[in-house]
Amino acid sequence: MGKKRVMVPAKELELSTVKYEKETIQAPHLMGSILKLFVRIIEIPIIGSLIISYMKKENNMVEMLQNTEIPEKPMFKPEFPPQEAEPSVVIVDEEGEPTDRVQSALKCLPHYDPASCWSGDTLPSFRYWKIRDFAYAYRSKLVTPSKIAEEIITLVEGCKYHKAPTPLLISFDAEDIRKQAAASTQRFKEGNPLSILDGIFMAIKDDIDCYPHPTKGASTWMHEVRSVEKDAVSVSRLRSCGLIFIGKANMHEFGMGTTGNNPNYGTTRNPYAHERYTGGSSSGPAAIVASGLCSAALGTDGGGSIRIPSSLCGVVGLKTTYGRTNMGGSLCGSGTVEIAGPIASTVEDVILVYAAILGSSPEDRISLKPSPPCLPILSSLENVNILGSLQLGKYTEWFNDVHSTDISDVCEDVLNLLSKSHGCKTIEIVIPELHEMRIAHLVSIGSESLCSLNPDIEDGKGVKLNCDTRTCMALFRTFTASDYVAAQCLRRRIMHHHMEIFKKVDVIVTPTTGMTAPKIPPGALENGESNMQVSGYLMRFILAANLLGLPAITVPVGYDKQGLPIGLQLIGRPWGEATILRLASAIEELCAESRRKPASFHDLLKTKLESIDSLTVSGNRELSSDSDEAFFSAMLLFTTLDILELTFIAIAYCNHVSN
Repeated sequence: MGKKRVMVPAKELELSTVKYEKETIQAPHLMGSILKLFVRIIEIPIIGSLIISYMKKENNMVEMLQNTEIPEKPMFKPEFPPQEAEPSVVIVDEEGEPTDRVQSALKCLPHYDPASCWSGDTLPSFRYWKIRDFAYAYRSKLVTPSKIAEEIITLVEGCKYHKAPTPLLISFDAEDIRKQAAASTQRFKEGNPLSILDGIFMAIKDDIDCYPHPTKGASTWMHEVRSVEKDAVSVSRLRSCGLIFIGKANMHEFGMGTTGNNPNYGTTRNPYAHERYTGGSSSGPAAIVASGLCSAALGTDGGGSIRIPSSLCGVVGLKTTYGRTNMGGSLCGSGTVEIAGPIASTVEDVILVYAAILGSSPEDRISLKPSPPCLPILSSLENVNILGSLQLGKYTEWFNDVHSTDISDVCEDVLNLLSKSHGCKTIEIVIPELHEMRIAHLVSIGSESLCSLNPDIEDGKGVKLNCDTRTCMALFRTFTASDYVAAQCLRRRIMHHHMEIFKKVDVIVTPTTGMTAPKIPPGALENGESNMQVSGYLMRFILAANLLGLPAITVPVGYDKQGLPIGLQLIGRPWGEATILRLASAIEELCAESRRKPASFHDLLKTKLESIDSLTVSGNRELSSDSDEAFFSAMLLFTTLDILELTFIAIAYCNHVSN
């Protein structure tokens, strides 16, 4: 008696009664032989169930799921009210050609000036090469996709990025890369590139099909029971734009972790600090982009799997509205919280890749009734006025609940910069039932993951899973049908709370993660690690976008005292990608001067251009003087000249210097 709890209907909840409660997760930190022993114990019938039942009670899951009367009806997948049209945007045809959408996106970007983009006098101390930089270099015949491909192949093979202990890639085929690059090089030679994305190198997370590579989900066995016959829908759209895929990127096994730890193939390391995690589950994609190997990568996000590693590695990651992209051909395509989205070094590159992959599945177009996809016109004179009109929602107690105040201080400074530079107004908000939201998300993604993998697990593959994955599976098996329905009732409540908030603000702002990149314990590499406290910090601000299907983006805004990247997260209204992309672009511009080069970084374009420069300029002179820099910048402006003509200019220049 006395266990029953009755929730007030969401519409009647008084926000003045809501008190923020700091999250405390009751679970042991396990790794190595202790973790292996723990897994064996919790997989023992009855004993294991008793242990997990106790842990669920300690974390208030039983009270919420089994002892609480929730008045709302279940919402089994996100349902959105009609949304107002976003201002100063270009609507694109999601059923049209990806190349047409990319061209529309290109027209939305600010003017590209080669002189200002390539001159060392006007650039920040560190800057990632953008997609438009590579496209300019290709069109100017300064370099070819084939030459860049050879550089990437040399790095992957030389640094063993495709092998343990620290692989970025799980599947890698040098000859396939050369074949793709040769085709792109030929198109440029003929003057017929497919799009601005032609010749751009990209990595694909290992839970998305990219033919002819197998899809393993970073497991040791998935490719044995599931063959890949063609590209996933999103990959096919990208391929039609001319992108070159370097292989399948490492990840946390089946996406069931936030760190990127993977004993199967080795754990991807953070480019800013080799002894730290990248974050997960899209660990490989984020590290590949941050280290300069690729301009972009494609990841999936069911619980922060794009945003967490993007934040920890100092790059940009977009989680789209649920249903905005077609998940066909991915391992997590049947869930209600996952999406496929881009990771890139800059917001404009995210926009270009997003334009290529967007487009709902026929089923989602019927059930979700998505608003027409649109892109922000960043080149518009209206852009400044629109930024100034944005209302940003901040739940201060939640915002400040971080492992280190470095994170909240840096993010707060950016909000002040936005107010000072663009007039954005920050409004205090309250988000009720954050603990309930975490439980609803865990039950939803856990039940859906178990449903997807259980046939193979019951067929004997379960023993081949990593220890931390088996720990997750043991928990997921204890969720009942009534637990799942209760979680969906909570989803409807929490959707109501957020839609009420979005009547007052345009964007909800938070730090992306509650901590920067955590250290990798040496004992965690061989058998994995289970650390729910770290996962709690990494997922603290993440889950609303997944449970409710809202669009969200992380953009790098600074560093902590240890030099580790910090990301700011922007959560938008349903189908409101254009608004968060516009704001992210403004934030990126404000923070450009403070961006730092990762400890592990490969400057592919500079390396190739310097080799060209050394061939065209006399080999007995060092390239260090101001006149050499002026010549290098001038060389890049001759967009209509071919390499032979540039050589004659170089010879004349050298004769002038020698005289």
